[in-house]
Amino acid sequence: YQTVVMNGPIFEEAVFMQFFLTGLSMGSIYALVALGFVLIYKSTSILNLAQGEFLMVGAYICLSITLDFGLNFIASFLLTMVFSVLLGLAVERLVLRPLIGEPIISVIMVTLGLTYILRGLVIMVWGNDIRQFNIFPQQPLDLWGVKIAYLYIWSMGISLVLLIFFAVFFKYARTGVFMRAVADHQTAAQSMGISVKRVFAISWCIAAVVSSIGGVLIGNIGGVGVELSHFGLKVLPAVIFGGLDSILGAIIGGLVVGVLEFLSAGYLDPFIPAINEVFPFIVLVLVLMIKPHGLFGIEEIERV
Repeated sequence: YQTVVMNGPIFEEAVFMQFFLTGLSMGSIYALVALGFVLIYKSTSILNLAQGEFLMVGAYICLSITLDFGLNFIASFLLTMVFSVLLGLAVERLVLRPLIGEPIISVIMVTLGLTYILRGLVIMVWGNDIRQFNIFPQQPLDLWGVKIAYLYIWSMGISLVLLIFFAVFFKYARTGVFMRAVADHQTAAQSMGISVKRVFAISWCIAAVVSSIGGVLIGNIGGVGVELSHFGLKVLPAVIFGGLDSILGAIIGGLVVGVLEFLSAGYLDPFIPAINEVFPFIVLVLVLMIKPHGLFGIEEIERV
């Protein structure tokens, strides 16, 4: 984040647009990772606390294939996606499927244990050092007086394309419709011949893939390190802000949190240091006081 001194109304507008566009591009990455949270929660009612670790592992795999094995970025990216699918399948089959029917809190605690396992494996293989991973051009692009790095433009473009793809997938694709049916009512979906276990596996695979893509993009911004695992916690306000069971809420929540984070860094950080780290959480608390289920979450009413 950069604090910019503003002089005059024209420059103030340019500075605002720079913070806004940068926040929007970062928010699109938040939205992509938040989509993984929502998919797993909608289909399994589980809050996956290991989402940040999926992101971290994906970033390390792509970096290692690119820098250590010398493959070009496109090949490394595709191999990382294949690895992410296998990781999602392994977690669902080996860790979570045996816990079907157990209390939800037990499954959530298992995902918490998974965070430490994945983090420990990453430290064993790659260590604690932050490694730089710069694929995109470093020279900023000048858009009508607003300078924004190509990295942010590419990040926003890739994230928006993927979010549109998944929106179309869930609306029109056969598997996407099955996933929506399982999210609405597992027993009814199973009675219609839909394999709930298969939908669970697909949900975890997609969550691992979108997290890995987010990890690659974030790794290009600030380097790849173990601290990337904390990004999952950073995305959580976007998920809860939009609603844990709403895909549209995840997208809008991610964009809003990204913009708020950069605007608070640009305008409030000179007066309140590090305010950008807590400002999204402040907004989250205020929203939840008014709408406890998030902006687009479904409120469940139980009649006794």
